[in-house]
Amino acid sequence: MKTVTIYTDGACSGNPGPGGWGAILMYGEHKKELSGGEARTTNNRMELTAVITALEALREPCVVELWSDSKYVIDGLSKGWARGWRARGWVKSDKKPALNPDLWERLLELEETHTLRYHWVKGHAENEFNNRCDEMAVAESRKFR
Repeated sequence: MKTVTIYTDGACSGNPGPGGWGAILMYGEHKKELSGGEARTTNNRMELTAVITALEALREPCVVELWSDSKYVIDGLSKGWARGWRARGWVKSDKKPALNPDLWERLLELEETHTLRYHWVKGHAENEFNNRCDEMAVAESRKFR
């Protein structure tokens, strides 16, 4: 299987409010940037959408090195939280409803197609790819102001 590196980020002005997301996919010398946004959304929905859209862009099952500054996304996948929420009918261990079940469901489907390796990166720090994803996400969110 090919190994693809993906960086993602989401942004929101207000929560909820206008939001955007950005993703960078890298394979060998190839690099592709994707971005989008919504008029009224949340930061976590944009973080999830970035990952989903990047994974949907892959044409075959891949090993994916996924980099995100979202603990919500990284922990939700790597610690099995999202699978647990789904198994309990989208209810968290504290008996409260899990948020964004539509996006988590799609992300879990994609996780079954690909082999994901999760990496948390500190946001707004020295990672050029995370910073570029943030720039794209913020620019997309501004289109809806």
